[in-house]
Amino acid sequence: MKPIAILGLVLIFVGIAGLFLSHVTWTETKPVLKAGPLQVNAQEDHTIWIPTAAGVVAVLAGIGLVFAGRRTA
Repeated sequence: MKPIAILGLVLIFVGIAGLFLSHVTWTETKPVLKAGPLQVNAQEDHTIWIPTAAGVVAVLAGIGLVFAGRRTA
């Protein structure tokens, strides 16, 4: 399989995952104060929203790359 077709498959899988997962969330713990044995931490939540249009574009681009990889064979 040609590298362009492999890239197309990766884009298809990433696009489908982006359509099913509308956002990615994680929590980051940061130290606020360190004074000897005393330590105070703060937790900060982060969220990245994945637009539906980005998932659709990735799937369509992946399909196009798979067909382009097959034609040049």
